[in-house]
Amino acid sequence: MSPKRNGFSLIEVMVSLVILVIGLIGIFNLHLVAKKGSFESFQQTQASYYVNDIINRMRINSGQLATYAGTYTGTTITSATSCDVAVGGNVNCTNIETRNWDLYQWERAFLGENEKSSDNKNVGGLDSPTACIDIDASNNVTVVMTWKGVRSSSDGTADKSAFIKGCGSSSDRRRALVVNTAIII
Repeated sequence: MSPKRNGFSLIEVMVSLVILVIGLIGIFNLHLVAKKGSFESFQQTQASYYVNDIINRMRINSGQLATYAGTYTGTTITSATSCDVAVGGNVNCTNIETRNWDLYQWERAFLGENEKSSDNKNVGGLDSPTACIDIDASNNVTVVMTWKGVRSSSDGTADKSAFIKGCGSSSDRRRALVVNTAIII
């Protein structure tokens, strides 16, 4: 009669370790994909916020609507008269000063200058953003926000109009958000 054996053999332990390592590698890769997807989603949410922000600013200052048209990269308006009205403050700005202040704040925001790291680097905003605003004679407004995505895919403007394609640098990582609206004066 053969003696009864208890425990695992070395081969069984090695096979178990290989299966465990393959599973852990899969979980790690899944984590990386999820982080990239989360960042892409965050960037799209930020772009949506910035587009809606400038549209609301244009609605408030509709007397200068036509002058908001242009391409913005964060360096268009280098300084502007502060037109923020604090509680109890008394700031009188012309419509043109208000437009310049709107664009100045907007550009600073999508560059991420409102959020700084401990070493004073911009950490908010979009990666390599470009914004384009087009306004036609009927006050139909098209706002395009482009930025650089994390992963390569097709160009975000491949099947769009020439105006949209012309906003930002063409790339397989370019993402684009386009909002069309009408502003009643």
